[in-house]
Amino acid sequence: MSTPMLVTFLVYILGMILIGLLAYRATKNFDDYILGGRRLGSVVTALSAGASDMSGWLLMGLPGAIFLAGISESWIAIGLTIGAYFNWKLVAGRLRVHTEVNHNALTLPDYFTSRFEDNSKLLRVISALVILLFFTVYCASGVVAGARLFESTFGISYQTALWAGAAATILYTFIGGFLAVSWTDTVQASLMIFALILTPIMVILSLGGIDSSIEVIMAQNPANLDMMKGLNWIAIVSLMGWGLGYFGQPHILARFMAADSHHTIRRARSISMTWMVLCLAGTIAVGFFGIAYFANHSDQAANVTQNGERVFIELAMLLFNPWMAGVLLSAILAAVMSTLSCQLLVCSSAITEDLYKAFLRKGASQRELVWVGRVMVLVVALIAITLAADPENRVLGLVSYAWAGFGAAFGPVVLISVLWPRMTRNGALAGMLVGAATVIIWKQNGWLGLYEIIPGFLLASIAIILVSLFDKPPSVNITQRFKQAETEFKKV
Repeated sequence: MSTPMLVTFLVYILGMILIGLLAYRATKNFDDYILGGRRLGSVVTALSAGASDMSGWLLMGLPGAIFLAGISESWIAIGLTIGAYFNWKLVAGRLRVHTEVNHNALTLPDYFTSRFEDNSKLLRVISALVILLFFTVYCASGVVAGARLFESTFGISYQTALWAGAAATILYTFIGGFLAVSWTDTVQASLMIFALILTPIMVILSLGGIDSSIEVIMAQNPANLDMMKGLNWIAIVSLMGWGLGYFGQPHILARFMAADSHHTIRRARSISMTWMVLCLAGTIAVGFFGIAYFANHSDQAANVTQNGERVFIELAMLLFNPWMAGVLLSAILAAVMSTLSCQLLVCSSAITEDLYKAFLRKGASQRELVWVGRVMVLVVALIAITLAADPENRVLGLVSYAWAGFGAAFGPVVLISVLWPRMTRNGALAGMLVGAATVIIWKQNGWLGLYEIIPGFLLASIAIILVSLFDKPPSVNITQRFKQAETEFKKV
């Protein structure tokens, strides 16, 4: 790796750690450490939600898929955009209000417990375990993406790259908690959109324009421009089905819960959706026009032929001077760090708030909880690094499993809980168990070739509604809190 690129990387990483130190000074208690004291503004809420969502998958997994299979892989981006919009529209503001009304719940398990008055704490335990199971896999995908980046740019072994890629993220998350994660996310989201707009423009210019680029792609394989290439209706539904996952992602929902009000959510929606559409368009363009670039420069295509997920990395290093390439490659690190950091924090929160505080140390001080949270960040990070140790791991494959797990286990529970006052505790429990079990079983058997989130989400929703209707109605207190939340949400 050249000196300018190395310097750029180091400056970026030191900047993130500095933000972590500033956040450390602003973190006074455990509420601050895991939810930022519910004081995020619209810009930070919007960009933090976007950056925590779009991990290394955005700059590695998706461009790689489009580079290898053509424009048909962009169905996934369409599904994600639709899903994200409805998540902002239906869930974000309501969840912000409902979590506050329900005893100022700080985590999803905490919210489920309070929303349904679950004195048995079964919902808390099961949802915390679901978070730990699927997020550990999700964290591993972030570590894989970071390791691939360091392996490619520094020329170091995969095993060394694992630790180098994860170290900075672990450090600022450990130090600064939620505020550090949210503030760094805002910087990282800005860097990501800059890289994803600039890179495809430069690729197109190097090929002589859009028309000549498309001619090259057509000459190589006309099917690369076919949205239906190699797809049947099941494949298209599976790709679009990714959008269902948004309703159940704890790291994204935490951003909604941390906004300073539900009015902020309304402003944040426009910012976040604009950012998302531009980023997805850019990442599709990177993969798509990368086909033309490496068709014209076959002598430079060895690395991307070996692993299509490196297409953005290779284009950045080939088309830009080392200083600018360092900035652009930092965008991958930004994408990885932004998602990995908030996932580590959500896991830490689940262990600390929903297991340690709830069962082991009910009277724990705020200082003790903050430090337990920090230790849990380290523990989860080490487990994720261990899972990522296999160099044959592929980012998109790991993400799809974890995304489906959360989308089916939590998505219907969260969505219906903020829309339907008749939902009961047993309905929530049934939905969570049916959703998680369906994803695991469907994934193992691969029935119909259908993405497991779709049957998982559908069966979980049916389970919630049927069990709730056959269950006794919610208590007067639950109904009153729901009405209070709805009234507050509808205030302008």
